[in-house]
Amino acid sequence: MKVFKFGGASVNSVERIKNMGNILKQFPGEKILIVVSAMGKTTNALEKVVAAFYNGQKDQALQLFEQIKQQHLQTAKYVLVTEFNPALERLSEQFTEIEWALHDKPVRDFDYYYDQIVCAGELFSTTIVNAYLNEIEVFSQWLDVRDIFRTDDNFRDANIDWNFTQGKVNELVKPVFEKTNIILTQGFIGATDENESTTLGREGSDYSAAVFANMLNAESLTIWKDVEGVMNADPKEFSDAQFISDLNYDEVIEMAYYGAQVIHPKTIKPLQNKSIPLNVKCFLDPKLPGTKIRKGNLKGLPPIIVLKQNQVLIHLHSRDFSFVGEKPIADLYQLFGSIKIKPNLIQTGAVSLEVCLDDRPEKIEKLAGRASESFDVQVEKGLTLLTVRHYREEIFERLTKDRQIVLIQRTPETVQVLMR
Repeated sequence: MKVFKFGGASVNSVERIKNMGNILKQFPGEKILIVVSAMGKTTNALEKVVAAFYNGQKDQALQLFEQIKQQHLQTAKYVLVTEFNPALERLSEQFTEIEWALHDKPVRDFDYYYDQIVCAGELFSTTIVNAYLNEIEVFSQWLDVRDIFRTDDNFRDANIDWNFTQGKVNELVKPVFEKTNIILTQGFIGATDENESTTLGREGSDYSAAVFANMLNAESLTIWKDVEGVMNADPKEFSDAQFISDLNYDEVIEMAYYGAQVIHPKTIKPLQNKSIPLNVKCFLDPKLPGTKIRKGNLKGLPPIIVLKQNQVLIHLHSRDFSFVGEKPIADLYQLFGSIKIKPNLIQTGAVSLEVCLDDRPEKIEKLAGRASESFDVQVEKGLTLLTVRHYREEIFERLTKDRQIVLIQRTPETVQVLMR
């Protein structure tokens, strides 16, 4: 039994949906659970809907959502014939659910509404893809992952209740494989015990697929992407990015920790726990070998380059020039936990702390406000965080040329630089 994950780029057009069907035809008779992301840039578009809604711009939110609706209906019309009406019925129910939400007035935190609205992207895409697969007789059973993945209410970065979810996998997923070879469901989303939708963090579909692989004891997980495999840098940023054929779990966890977008940070642990290999393959050319990630030692890796834009540096300085010791640092980490925000880089001095984070405006404002009770606080935005693993000095110099270095941390293996 295998688990496949298809990202948004692999289903963002009629041609690519058909291509996905052709890939699946290459695995006749095999049991496969498929996790699918929202189509193309749908998540970004839904984020704009949430922002308009939360800012009290109901008409604009509805207008933006109407565009998303029409895009999905147009895709369904072009890709479906006999299965169009059943798909339209399910899509209409999903559209109505979001439209009802947009007619309300926000009374809870932004992150709550983000999850209730943004989760729709995966529901729309899987409804259309499932209908197409059935139309070409690659028969699949559609499941709503929110009936399976139980999470807490940490909206936008929810944590899975493993015991409850394993029970639901046993109850709702495994029996379906007795009747069909292919199950199709959503990545990125789950639900609380009060049936409120949650999301698992951006790019969380990889993690969803890994959880399913773990709980189903899959022989492998394959993530289908629009690149040859794992690269040592983002090919959209670096034209000389190199393909890497083999990686181990540890290296991929390090890459993900520092912000590499190819694999979600939480993806590896569920696979490592059961020694399930992860394949990263190209859906544009399935014959390419791709990257295999598994247990083992590695040598001779190229420099791994990760760029994170839109970084914020918070400067914290003790008011009475007392040392920043164990208690202030412990209090600060407790504050990170309560606000649910993760620092990307911390540097300490005798009387100061520098904290680099992703620019999440609402959370940054809370953090700065709470920290100002104990520190003098300054906030600097618009920075870039560069991380290079297995670095060489000439590469470091090339990547930082003509940039102003704000902060730097270096070990024999990894260098991190925050730059203006």
